Order: sequence, then C-alpha cells, then structure tokens
Amino acid sequence: MKKIGFWSSTALVTGNMIGSGIFLLPATLAYYGGISLLGWVCSSIGALLLAAVYKQLSKLHPQTLGGPYAFTKIALGNFMGFLVAWGYWVSIWCTNAAIAVAFVGYLGVFFPALTKSPVWAIGAGLSVLWFFTWVNSLQLKNVAWVQRLTTVLKLIPIFLIGFIGIWYIDFGNLNLINRSSESNFAALTATTTLTLFAYLGLESATITSAKVKNAAKTVGQAGLFGTSITIITYILCSVAIMGIIPPETLLLSTAPFADAAFVFWGLSSKYIVAAGAMLATLGALNGWILIQGQIPMAAAHDQLFPKFFKKKNKNGAPQQGIIVSSILASIVLMFRYSDRLVDTFAYMMNLSTLSVLTPFLLSALSLIVLQNQTKNNPHRGLTVIAVLAMFFCVWVIFGTGLEVLLSGLLLLLVGVLLYGLKNFGGPR
Repeated sequence: MKKIGFWSSTALVTGNMIGSGIFLLPATLAYYGGISLLGWVCSSIGALLLAAVYKQLSKLHPQTLGGPYAFTKIALGNFMGFLVAWGYWVSIWCTNAAIAVAFVGYLGVFFPALTKSPVWAIGAGLSVLWFFTWVNSLQLKNVAWVQRLTTVLKLIPIFLIGFIGIWYIDFGNLNLINRSSESNFAALTATTTLTLFAYLGLESATITSAKVKNAAKTVGQAGLFGTSITIITYILCSVAIMGIIPPETLLLSTAPFADAAFVFWGLSSKYIVAAGAMLATLGALNGWILIQGQIPMAAAHDQLFPKFFKKKNKNGAPQQGIIVSSILASIVLMFRYSDRLVDTFAYMMNLSTLSVLTPFLLSALSLIVLQNQTKNNPHRGLTVIAVLAMFFCVWVIFGTGLEVLLSGLLLLLVGVLLYGLKNFGGPR
C-alpha cells in the first residue's frame, strides 16, 4: 500500500484544525469580549505542549495505528487504552456534528432560510456529513488528495482576512475587557476551553503513523509544523475579526468571516469568503471522518472494541466504523440542534473538547512512563513538558461547564459499561 508523506500528513493536521473552529468561534467568543484573546494565547501554549508530546511519542513508537490510543495502550495497558479510544472516538463524532453546524452557518450566506429553519439546517448538515462518509469509503490516496486540495483552497480567504483585515481594524473594538457576567478567571478558563476546540486535530498525523513514510521523523514534524501554521492563522484572524466587527454585531453573526469581508470589500467579497469558509469546513469534515474509522478499527484489532469495527471494504477503508460513527454524529446533530446556531455549536464544541481531554491527559502520562523506561534517556525536559500538558488538560476540563461535564461523565460511564461486557473480549 502506498504511504503518504510529509505534506499530506501536514495537510491532515492543518485541515482537521483549520475548519469549523475558527469560522464560528469569533461569534461564540463575543459574549466574553476581548479577554478571549488571552484565551487564545493560553490554548495556543497548551496546543504546542501537546504537539511536543505527540512528536516524541511518534518518535518512540512510529509504526503504530491509532495514535493516542496506541501510545496509551503500550504504556498503561488495555483499560486505559480503551478509555482513550472511547473518549477520542466520542470526541470525533461530536466534532463532526459541530463541523456540520458550522457549514450550515456559512451556507446560510447564500441561502438565508437555512439559518432560520432548523429542519432545513439539519437536512443540509446531514447531507454533507454523509457525502464525506461516502468519500472516505474510497482509497486513502483519494481521501488525501481531497484533503490537500481543500487545505490549499481554504487557506487563501483565511489569510486574506488575517493579513489584509488588520489594516481595517477599529482599535476601539480591541481590548482585554471581560464583557461577561463571570469573573475574569472563569471567563479566561471558558475562552481557553472554547478555543482549544479549534486545535483539536493536532494529533491527527499520529493516527495513521503506520501509513506514513519515515514515520519516526515525518509524523512529529508534520504535527508541530501544522500546529504552528494554525496558531498564527487563528490569532491573526481573531484579532482582525474582533477589530472589524463591533462585539454587539459579532455576537449575532452566523458567518463572522463573511461579515468581516463585507465591511472592507463589499457584498461580492462576502460571498467569496463564505465559499472559502465552506471549503474549510468540508476539508475538516473529510479529515475527521477519515480518523473516525481508524480509532475504533485499531481498538477492534486489540479486541477492545466490537470486531465489526475492523472490517474493511475493497478499498481498505474501515467502512462499518465510519458509518456507525456518522450515525452517532447525525443523532447528536438532530437532537441537540437549537434555534440559535451559535449555542448549538458551543455545546458541541465543549462536549467534543471534554471527550478528547482524557486521551490528551493519558497521552501525556504515557510519555512520562515511556520516557522513564528508556535507558540513558537524554530528553528529561520532555517529562516537564508532559507534566505541564497534564496540568493544562485538568484546568480545561473544569472550563467545559456543569452541563457538558455531566454529559461527558455519562458517556464515559457508558464506555466503562461496554468495556465490561463479554463481547468486548481481550485481557482485563
């Protein structure tokens, strides 16, 4: 089987990160005001810490399949490995539901009725979700080609807003004021949690390590390089949009990038940027649907998930796992959709972030364990990085809010119950 290289791996990382998160987050963060810029700084630091963790893990175990799951299983055993696989898998289909919502928001620029009718909005979201479910049933090289194409196309309008938009900023709109009714620390915690969602995907290259050329070197480099590109892009765009659109207007926007373009380029640019944003969400959806089949397949090979997850179609794609994941994403989309699109997006973001924090936390712990097992280890500083990453994860967990915490706890308990069932097999 032909393996993918550095640029395809980097495109997978950036494509999965630069998607729904940045395109609706400015409207979600408008409630908190300028203090959300500090939230971006905190989540960026956390993302770099986690990228460094995965870089070293991929160097220690390059020929793995499943990324965070595989690393944790090697270091901490089956049960912890299952918790990572379960949490990561839940996070992925919640993410895909959120991406579909973001897509609908920008499609609403062309068809305004979509954002006013939950039925039409859900229908549009489900359509794009299942189209890319079909795309990911094709050969991996075709999926990678789609990912490279959408990554390149979507970066054009994003960089235009980030680099050109700064010349149109009204600095009266930029400050670090907390506009919410919460304390400064609570607002900083909440905005760090929300913005971290935009960085989910920094570990994407590790999921398919066994299918990457020279994985020990390529995977880690792609992760750090892709994360760095994303950080620069996010901060530039966030500053530009918050400086161009007054916070009262931004709070009500369902397409903040397109609304920003309208301010300084007129109506035609609004449609061009909205089209770019739609491409971005499609690229992210394509990448995440690829991942949503790989994680349960890797766990099924180790008898920690039901065996049907490891079945592949004639193109080598874990089609049954992809379909089951898309069904769950569809259920989340249908039953958690509300009249206010931004509120729907915020809930799905927080639930996805909470679910993936267990894999992040246990991955950092796994690095500490694996580093200590390495003889004559010259990289003791990586242990410090892993500890800092763990503290960051614990902090963000408390920023997801009580409702999301309870939902996440329920999903975790369901996973533990399933692990105990006989058909999950495997040594206990």
